[in-house]
Parts: sequence; structure tokens; C-alpha cells
Amino acid sequence: MAFKVGLLGVGTVGTGTAQILLNPEGRQPLLQEIEIHRVGVRSLDKPREVQLPPELMTTDLESIVTDPAVDIVVEVLGGLEPARSLILKAITQGKHVVTANKAVISRYGAEIFTAAEEAGVYVLLEAAVGGGIPVIQPLKQSLGVNRIQSVIGIVNGTTNYILTRMQTEGGEFSDILADAQSLGYAEADPTADVDGLDAADKIAILASLAFAGRIKLDDVYCEGIRQVSAADISYAQKLGFVIKLLAFAKREELAATAPPDADLLQVRVHPTLLPKTHPLASINGVYNAILVEGDPIGQVVFSGPGAGSGPTASAVVSDILNIAAVLKTAGESHRLHPLLSCAHQHYCAIAPMSELVTRFYARFLTKDCPGVIGHLGTSFGNHHVSLESIVQTGFRDDLAEIVVVTHDVREGNFRQALDEIRTLEAVDSIPSILRVL
Repeated sequence: MAFKVGLLGVGTVGTGTAQILLNPEGRQPLLQEIEIHRVGVRSLDKPREVQLPPELMTTDLESIVTDPAVDIVVEVLGGLEPARSLILKAITQGKHVVTANKAVISRYGAEIFTAAEEAGVYVLLEAAVGGGIPVIQPLKQSLGVNRIQSVIGIVNGTTNYILTRMQTEGGEFSDILADAQSLGYAEADPTADVDGLDAADKIAILASLAFAGRIKLDDVYCEGIRQVSAADISYAQKLGFVIKLLAFAKREELAATAPPDADLLQVRVHPTLLPKTHPLASINGVYNAILVEGDPIGQVVFSGPGAGSGPTASAVVSDILNIAAVLKTAGESHRLHPLLSCAHQHYCAIAPMSELVTRFYARFLTKDCPGVIGHLGTSFGNHHVSLESIVQTGFRDDLAEIVVVTHDVREGNFRQALDEIRTLEAVDSIPSILRVL
């Protein structure tokens, strides 16, 4: 029994996917029963790193998703359209879908998975989060018996690369970003990466799987790394921290009187001061890592290359293989496997950021006059913000630089204290506000 694949896109990931499928020797034996039937590209004339028979190639992408011979459509085009429309068309045609498209899934997952459930087909997306790191299927299967408490991850290689170099070299964000762009580690338009949007897409997907509910992307708090400076990196190191862009999905602590099924989640992305002893603190460069905590397993960490042709294609082909294995075993009469499909319908309730309880790091530039630290302390006290430390670290452009670290505090209270502090005559600016894990 041969399984026919329609491949949409032969870019970085599509090339790696084709290379694996064309060279199955030494890999899982079932790969030899999977063949590339048709390949959709935007241009037939573009030179490619993989040699595909010309008769398989077409620029008519819709003809692939409607081809009766195609069993599995593999979407690795990227972008929102035509990817979304082609995925939905494939589903209505009874095709199973494998995608690496986190943007489409995070925005249109409800529509796509509802359609897939009704059509009785699979939509698998291991490659959408973490590149080659297996984390989607473990959340569905291996960890499925656990009550997940939290998923915390470094899920964007570009920002991790920039922050790692800022840490090791002491450079400023803008300089290292420009260098990363020249080296190909950052896009010409880096917005999705450095503003945290890519990480928000990914944590929305992970949260949906971990907590068995849909996530509205607009509910995911998102803050990037543009405001992180060399000074913040240096102060963090002195305090025993590194700064990472972290994506969080956690169960919110609720009052004892709340119903037992009243789950409220935190889902957020922001730069964070991370203790050097934390399992994610040593994940550097373009690598990704995801820490899952659940009951009864405790903590497990998935880490590895978060992007690239080979790693991401590995995840794509693993999904193709999973679908082929289920179809081969079940035959024509198969029903959707509950550990592969995604059938939850309700939306998770997301806690507002104002209710988050965390520690904060803040850096102030003030006029050098008596009583400034006392005024800061008073303003924080007025809003029930307890300080772990407050020190004047030196001078910057003739202004005194003061660094504050708080104890755990409700974010709403902390923001109110900052609003009051901004009205103080002695305070020039607040260049940095970062959360502390």
C-alpha cells in the first residue's frame, strides 16, 4: 500500500522534507511506502537543492489538494494565504494535512480543527513549534495522563541568539540584530521574532494542547526584546540572572472556593530574568527548549535545534509517518485516533496581566538629588509593592541610575506604583521594566 503525498512548497522545510522522502534507506521501513505524488511551487524555473522529476511539479497549488490520488497534503508554504485556504480545501476533499505553519494554526486553528473533525481527517503540526524538537506529540500522548501545570519555553531562535550574544559580548540590541541579519539568523523584517509575535503563535498552540482548550491569540500577552539593553544584561548577571525571551502557559492559582473545573490560565510572552540555575538558563544561541511541568511526572525538558531544513523536516516527516501508520493499520474503516486528533471545542479563560503575581526588575534614571531612593520606596509602599533591593548603581549621562528588584507583587499594583513614580520631579525616565522568574 503506497501513501501519496502532495507537497506544497519546496523552500527550506520543503526541501528537507523531500530529501528524507526520496532517501528512505536506513530509516523507518514504512517510509518506503510513502511517495511524493505532486509538488506545488510558486515558480517552476527557480533553482532548487533537491532534484524532483519535472512531471511532478506544478504552480497550480489547488490542483494538488483536489487530486483524488493524494492521501496527505503537506503544507510548508508559510504565511497566512494561500496556506489557510489550501488547508481547508484539502480537508473538504478528505485529505489528511501535515503543516509547519504556526501562524495559520494559532489564528485559524478553531476553524481548521472543526473542519477536520467533521471530515474525519487528521491535521498534524509537530513542526509548527520547536523545529525538530518533539513536543506536540508528547503533549498529546506521552504526557497526556498528566495534569499539566505549566509550559515554559524558549521557542524563538533569533531572539535567543541575539540575547546570548548580548550576554557574551556586552553589545547593544540594535548592533547585534544588524549583525544577525547579515549572517542570516534574523529576517530583513525581524518584527515577528524580536517583538515576540512568533513566540506568541507557538505558546498559543502549546497551551491549547497542554490544557485541552482553544486559545484566542488576541488574549496572549506579547512583549519583545527591543527594550533590553546591555546595561540590563550586565545588571542581571551581577544579580545571578540571565535574560531570556520566555513563553509561558500556566494554570493560574485560584481561590479555594472556585469550582474544581474552573481553569484560568496565564498565557504570555516577554523577556524575563531567569536564575542561572534554572534548566532553561543554559539554552543559548539558536537553540530552543521547552520545560513542561505536570502531575505526577514533575519537570521534563525538551531541547534541540528550533529551526532549519533538517530538524524541521524531521518533524514534518514524523507526522506523515504517524498518519500512514494509522491508515495502514486501520484501513478504510478507520476512525480518528483520539491521541492524534485534536477535538476540543471550548475556549480557555485567560487571566488578565494585571492579576499576574511575579517579581519585577526596574531601572530608573533620576536627578542626583537627596532623598530620591526614599521617594521611590514611598511610592512603591503606597501601592503594596515590597522591595527586595534598591541600589544606586552609578551614573549615566549625568543622571543617577537606580536598580530595583521587588518581591512577588501583583502586576496591577506594580504598574500603579510606576504611574505615581513617573510624576516625581526627580525621575527622568524608566528605561527598563522586566519580570523576574
